[in-house]
Amino acid sequence: MALPAPLHGVIPPVCTPLGPRGEIDTASLTRLVHHLLDGGVHGLFALGSTSEAAYLTDAQRGTALETVLKAADGRVPVLAGVIDTTTPRVLDHARTAAALGADALVATAPFYTRTHPREIAAHFRHLRTAVDLPLFAYDIPVAVHSKLSPSLVRELAADGTLAGLKDSSGDEGSLRRLLTALGGRTARHTGPAPGFSVLTGSELTVDGALLAGADGVVPGLGNVDPAAYVRLYDAARSGDWERAAAEQERLVALFAMVDAGPEPEMGRSSSALGAFKAALRLLGVIDGGATAFPQRPLSEEAVAEVGRRLTDASLQPVR
Repeated sequence: MALPAPLHGVIPPVCTPLGPRGEIDTASLTRLVHHLLDGGVHGLFALGSTSEAAYLTDAQRGTALETVLKAADGRVPVLAGVIDTTTPRVLDHARTAAALGADALVATAPFYTRTHPREIAAHFRHLRTAVDLPLFAYDIPVAVHSKLSPSLVRELAADGTLAGLKDSSGDEGSLRRLLTALGGRTARHTGPAPGFSVLTGSELTVDGALLAGADGVVPGLGNVDPAAYVRLYDAARSGDWERAAAEQERLVALFAMVDAGPEPEMGRSSSALGAFKAALRLLGVIDGGATAFPQRPLSEEAVAEVGRRLTDASLQPVR
């Protein structure tokens, strides 16, 4: 389907439920997509970090994306992550995503070896030329070891290479500089790139990002409580910042589930993704809470803590 310009609203990065042998649980994934759509989301981002895309084989990526597209059935745009180390590998994923019917692509800068900003720009321009789908940059320096500068993003936005940016840099100052460079809060869409979409990837500062002029959010926690992020977004769009802040504060408390896994025993990604999946299992959305190997599973005590966080947020576990 055609993307709105700019793309806006709540676009969760869809978790990838796994079966006992690490296979894609397509039935659970289908229910998860329906759960997100029922929550009122405005789009879906398949094969991002929260989707555990880096752990999936190419065949598994294809299965996951195909399942999300089929379940969404054209009701909202589906963005496909095509994240990989080098341009040729990303291009292979992009062509597969296009053939499956994705509405847009999401790519990081190249990684493994460090790349110069001119090389990063050439990477995005080559992808956009080779595959005729809207292209979103994914700024996640903790994973790719390079930060997309506001000046580079503005350049690629102004020349039409990029349709938008998912900012998961954690650098709120850089995000604000970019929004200002694009026209600021009051002139974002009459400036140098009027259709360019800026999406924050930070679950905890959505109200602030929207107030500064961001167009939406890509929240991992949105898998668990999509309706809350939609309420937050709607409140911000209507100018009810007090209601937006109250919803944000509730989500900050719920987000504490990501620390349920003890830090001495497991990585923070294992804990966070395990918590999201445990919450979805407890809510009856997916069948199992497994994360991809070699991430460690949550203990029974950690899952119980996730359950307490759900109850505190008035989300009622069913198992």
